[in-house]
This record gives sequence, structure tokens and C-alpha cells, in this order.
Amino acid sequence: MRPVNSFPLMFALGLVALAGLGLFILWMPIPKPEELPAQREAASAPTTVAWTAETIAAANKGDVVRGMVLARRCEKCHGDEGFSDTGEVPNLASMDKLAFWKEMEDFRTGKRSSPLMQPVAQVLTSQDEADLAAYFAMLPAIPDPQDTRVKPPAALDAKTERTASFLVTLGDGKRGVPPCQACHGPVGNVRGAPSLATQNADYIEDQLDNFADGSRGNDINVAMRTIAHQLTPDERKALGAYFGSGMGTSPGVARAK
Repeated sequence: MRPVNSFPLMFALGLVALAGLGLFILWMPIPKPEELPAQREAASAPTTVAWTAETIAAANKGDVVRGMVLARRCEKCHGDEGFSDTGEVPNLASMDKLAFWKEMEDFRTGKRSSPLMQPVAQVLTSQDEADLAAYFAMLPAIPDPQDTRVKPPAALDAKTERTASFLVTLGDGKRGVPPCQACHGPVGNVRGAPSLATQNADYIEDQLDNFADGSRGNDINVAMRTIAHQLTPDERKALGAYFGSGMGTSPGVARAK
């Protein structure tokens, strides 16, 4: 029996396959090349806020009186004077204008996820955010002893204080963890950064946990996600308790672990 020359058959099948591949490529929707970098950048950017002379001016041009009126809608959760009696809800009294304005912008644009805050922020204008920032920034940070709405801070045990004070003042160079006061100031309150000095313990711990697991990602340059991921759950809890107890209002002194 003569051997069958399979070359013509294989050649024909190859042509059919190439034709099918060509039709598939033609059918595939190909996005415009100039759209791809912008789409990737928008998806990965932690915030839409870029600090320029214009945005800094926008965040600082708030009207305190108008902000006081707008803040009526905030009182149910954040308290009449910016101090919440619920540990998981942040205190807003004396919060830095720039930090407040950025967080509201992140809520409004969805860069910071919250089923409660996103609907609130989405109806606000940039001017509304600036007005609220001006109002809360001028509220005193020291709670009134006669104000029963303020949740009293819990006292710290010695181990928790040692753990937290060490991280606040020195950090941990072996893990690449800078001291908290490097960004948030020696008294937990510095321009442009979220205030920690008068914040609720549960709220700080929750936010550190969220940064650690990536469920919150509106930190520029991934700073907080990197730091929080290096901390243990006990360390994150200790830091929350440290600032929640009011110890963050005084310059920290590191104590041996």
C-alpha cells in the first residue's frame, strides 16, 4: 500500500485554523490604546485628591456658620459637639481641615468605602465639605467633664502602655515600621494628617485592621496599609487603646518592652 501524503490535508486544516483565528481577532472588541493607561491609573489610585495650591485653598475656604448648620445632620452619629459616644464612630472635634476635606472627598468618590458615609458625602459639594471642615476644626478637642455624651476613655494596663508608647515614639526599624508621631505629630495632631489624640479607641483599632487587610486603601503611597500589615493584632489594639485613653495628647515617652 502506498503511503498517504498527509501534507495537503494538514496544510488545508492550517489555513482553516488561521482563518478562524483571524475572524476571532477581528470580532474581539479592542479598547483604544490611549484609554488603557487612564483606566488603570483611575482604578489603582487611592484618592482623587491631589494637593495643589487650588485644592488646599478649596479645603480652607469654609464658612464656619454654614458648616454649623450642615453639621446638624452629623450629630446623630458624631455627637452634638463632635464627640461620639460610640467607640466605632470617629470623633470630629478639632479635626484638621485638610484631613477632613480629603476623607469626605474620598467617601464622595468611593475611594474610601462606607455604606453609611458614602450616601452622605455624595450629596455634598466641595464647598459643603470645606464648611463642615471649618466648623469641626474650630470645636475644642478637650471634652467637657459635664458632657455625658462623651464616652470616658478607659485606663491602660502597663503592658498595653509599653507596647503602644514604643511604637508611637520609636516604631520598629526591624520591620520597617516608623513611629506614629513621625506623621501624626508628637501629640497626635498635626496639620494635614488625621488626628489621633482625641480619637476613640475602637475606631482607631478598626481602621488599622482595615488598612492591614486592605479593605481600606485611600492612603497615599500605601503608607498605612504597609505599616498596619506589619503590626500584630495585639499591637493594633494597643495603639487604639493608647490614643483612646487620652495619652496621645502628651509627647510620648518610649518605655522598654
